[in-house]
This record gives sequence, C-alpha cells and structure tokens, in this order.
Amino acid sequence: MLEWLENISGQISSFVWGLPLIILLVGTGLYLTVRLMFFSFRMLPYALKITFNKQDKDSKGDISHFQALTTSLAATVGTGNVVGVATAVVAGGPGAVFWMWITALVGMATKYSEAILGVKYRQENAKGEMSGGPMYYLEKGLGQKWLAILFAIFAVFAAIFGIGNMIQANAAAGVANDVFNIPLWATGLVFAILVGLVIIGGVKSIGRVTSVIVPVMIVFYIIAGFVIIFINFSEVPAAFGLIFSDAFTGQAVAGGAIGTVIQMGVARGLFSNEAGLGTGGIAAAAAKTDIPARQALISMTQVFIDTIIVCTVTGLALTMANLYATGVEGAALTAQSFEALLPAGGDIIVAVTLLFFIFSTIVGWAYFGEKCFTYLVGDNLTMIYRVIFVLAIIPGATLSLDTVWNFGDIFNGLMAIPNLVGLLLLSGVVVKETKRFNELRMYEKQRG
Repeated sequence: MLEWLENISGQISSFVWGLPLIILLVGTGLYLTVRLMFFSFRMLPYALKITFNKQDKDSKGDISHFQALTTSLAATVGTGNVVGVATAVVAGGPGAVFWMWITALVGMATKYSEAILGVKYRQENAKGEMSGGPMYYLEKGLGQKWLAILFAIFAVFAAIFGIGNMIQANAAAGVANDVFNIPLWATGLVFAILVGLVIIGGVKSIGRVTSVIVPVMIVFYIIAGFVIIFINFSEVPAAFGLIFSDAFTGQAVAGGAIGTVIQMGVARGLFSNEAGLGTGGIAAAAAKTDIPARQALISMTQVFIDTIIVCTVTGLALTMANLYATGVEGAALTAQSFEALLPAGGDIIVAVTLLFFIFSTIVGWAYFGEKCFTYLVGDNLTMIYRVIFVLAIIPGATLSLDTVWNFGDIFNGLMAIPNLVGLLLLSGVVVKETKRFNELRMYEKQRG
C-alpha cells in the first residue's frame, strides 16, 4: 500500500510540475520584474534597511512588520533550505542550485506583489484580527471567488499534509533518528505537543516566538556555512563552477537530463522561498501598516535571505563534499556533508539547526493554513483545524521521505496555479500601488 502511494504520488507530482507550471512560475516572476522596471532589484538595499526600523507602529494590524517578516521566514527557512536543497542536488545535480537562484531572483517581484495585494485587500474579522492573502485578492480584487476557494482548499491540504506539516515532521524525525537515535514516533509526539502549545495563542503568540527563534537560527546556520567556506576556500571557485556548468548540461544526472535539473531547481526553489504560493500575502496582511508597498518590500527580503543566502550555504556544502551520488539523501546528506567539511560536530550543527528551523516552519504554516481554513468555513471551527494540524505531525514523522515530498510538491503546485493567475491579472494594481509609494517617498524626502 505504501509503495503504491509513493508511486502514484510521484507520478502526480511529475505531472503537476511539468513544463507549463515551470513556465508559469518563472514567467510570472519575470513579467512582474520587468513590468515593475526591476523595482525589486533597485529597492533591495532600502528594503533590507527598513526591515529593522520601527515603522507604522500605530497602524492597523496584529503584529509588527518585523514579526510579519519573521513569521514568513519561519514558514520558509527550514526543511527547504536543508533537506530541499539536498533532494534537489541528489535528483538534479549541483546545477539545480542555479535554478533555485533564478527562481528566487524573479521570485522577489512575485513575493512583493503577493504582499502588496495581501495588505491592500485584507479585512478585519469578528475577533478584530486581520485576514488577507490570495483568498481575498482573488475574490475582492479579481472578482473570482471560485479561484479563491480553490486556492484555500489546496492551501489547507498543503498546510496539514504537505509543506507546512508532514514534510517538516518527517525531516525532523529523520535527522533526530540519524544523529541522536531518537525513535521517529517520539520526535513526532514531542513536536506535536510543542507546536500545539504555541499555536493555541494565535498569530500574536506565533509572532513573538518566531521573532526570537528565526533570527538566531538563521545567523547560527550561516556562521557554520561561512566557517565551511573559509576552511575550504580553495574549493569554493570549483564548486561555483560546477553549479553553473551543470545547470546547462545536466552532467551530474544520469543521462544528462537537463530537464530534471531545471524541474528540481524550480520546484525546490519554490518550496524553499514560497514565492508564488501566496503565503507571503497572508503573513503581510497581519502586519501593522497603512502602506501596502512598504510592507511588501519588507516581505520581499525574505526571498533573498532564504534562497540567495541560506540555500547557497547548503548548496556549496553539498557540492564541495561531493556525497550526493552515494545514495544518502535528505537531511542525512546535508548533515554528512557538513561533518565532512568541518573539523568536528558538523552533523550535530545541522541536526540542531534543522530541528529549530522545522519547529518554526510548522508554527508559521499553522497560521497560513488556519487563515485559509477560516476563509472556507468561518472562525467558529478554528480549534478543530488546530487539533487536526497538530495530530497530523505524528504520522508525518513516520512516512517515507519520497511520499511526503511528493505530496508537498503536488499541493505546492496546485496552490501556485490560481495565485499566479491572480498576480498576473492584478499586476496593474501592483504597479499603481508602487507608484503611490514612490510618490509618498518623494514627498517625505522633500519634507526632510
């Protein structure tokens, strides 16, 4: 039964992630980048600067813009950066890392657009909390409620059975078992209890937790990566060279399948930074702000931090260690690569960091899924969703790696389709809000 499930889910995943979706994903990001006149590139330094400033403190919203960013980062910086890069390199070779970069570079404009629409079309619920995201801009901005419902359904399944939960639990259990010999079910149970304690408090509790955990864990992982680069600096140029050459030859893949390299790079790039899934709009909508474009710029930095920085650290380590063809996969491959490149304790560093990554990711996605769930059925059944979400962590910890990743890819792709269609059709609104923001900035400069 499990073997059949793995095979059928793999076939569906390959179908969903065919050429049309890859073109739609990369094409949407490229179109938005050009239509915004490379605004995402030009404004990146400014975006990084204002991320850590206290602004819009008295504006409508549930959490600070920094907490909104860390909630978004919590949901993205995690398994995709450690396990996702590893699975991409195993299946597609080092060249897959290059296509992850491409997905991120054009994805900054996608994430910016998601966030700007998420804030613009958000609404206040009966509890006084903000709700926004693709569900609302597809319905209110585009006038297509059926697309909004479709997105919300796929997002709920992704949150519970895919990227937001079971994949994360599976990776946590796997690395805890490999490094610390902890039984799979035990890790699942502990995570279920801890996640349950946090998400009961809602978005404000989630924001407080992620604003502490996320910066610390990212800095810790990046420092470990920089130590690897410093110690093995002579191998870095060759590693970059292999990533670039393999991106267009596919030599590291059996048969030189360049299509596999691109497919894995784009799919795992989306899994890592979620630019195109619409989750950035859900997180941004909770932020205290009256200026959609300002929060969108802050949200956009998440893609840069997640993929261009954190995934590159993992990709370089995997390429330099050259263990991706040994049959080891997932978190174990990244752990063994770090262990091979560091004097000692590399596997423990990966294990501990990944466990924190995963915990924050599950917590962040619990919020995303809940917003989609309440859009579909209302606010009265929130606790039912939370209980189902927490319980799904335990079986997720014990299923096979390929099966849970197949489910994650399927729901990611199905979420992306209606959201990307909405972004393309509402791109005029994004441009208009961006112009309004530029005019506001000019006015503020003139006033000094």
